[in-house]
Amino acid sequence: MVSIPTFTLNNGVSMPQLGFGVFQIPDEETTAAVATALEAGYRSIDTAAVYGNERGVGRAIADSGIPRSELFITTKLWNDDQGYDTALRAFDTSLDKLGLDHVDLYLIHWPTPARDRYLDTWRALEKLLADGRTRAIGVSNFQPAHLERLLEHTGITPAVNQVELHPALQQHELRAFHAEHGIATEAWSPLAKGRILGEEAIVTIAKAYGVTPAQVVLRWHLQTGNIVIPKSATAERIRENLDVFGFELTQADLTALAALDRGMRTGPDPDTLN
Repeated sequence: MVSIPTFTLNNGVSMPQLGFGVFQIPDEETTAAVATALEAGYRSIDTAAVYGNERGVGRAIADSGIPRSELFITTKLWNDDQGYDTALRAFDTSLDKLGLDHVDLYLIHWPTPARDRYLDTWRALEKLLADGRTRAIGVSNFQPAHLERLLEHTGITPAVNQVELHPALQQHELRAFHAEHGIATEAWSPLAKGRILGEEAIVTIAKAYGVTPAQVVLRWHLQTGNIVIPKSATAERIRENLDVFGFELTQADLTALAALDRGMRTGPDPDTLN
């Protein structure tokens, strides 16, 4: 079994640095994909209410026979359910679909600044944490301004901010803010939906180590200090994405990859998505 390094969050909870994401995997395919991931050695699974596949994740967990204490399960609150009472109800729904009595990390999926509900929503997450229904709370797609407002007006610093991050969108300012405030950086779309895998620098490094371009990028995330959740519905790719601990990038490799940053998003802008 592969040994996945862990990241200690700001409340002392330990989270695997490499996990498995299920974005855009249909619910009826999710159970098999998560089962493959768990069999391969993943122990962190990332889903969300809006993905529509929490039940599929729950079925795979129930069928796996793996002790709950060995798993790290993340789900997220969708935008329409922001607000104190609605967030609490939405969490109950997610927990029921997952078939669990708690999750390990619960995130606000987007700040949706025009709705201006994320402060009340965060207070609901603080209650869930106090009640032991989640072991850690965090946010997703929050920009520095959103985080500053959250820190100013609420009592608990997010444990995690899950954001789009890859070599073409390296988020230096945001990662510096995270480092200053003890917030873990978690990367979604870590491979930029495949759009960067043909970059000459990545292909050259991959050939030098006898690995795939995707493995190079995932290794870059790990060495950069990001938590990362690659997604795939293909068994071979699921296993391949976990096989990134047999080589290490040099400083020259990291410098070459740093040069790929160009602010390229594959998803929405958090300042305008509402």
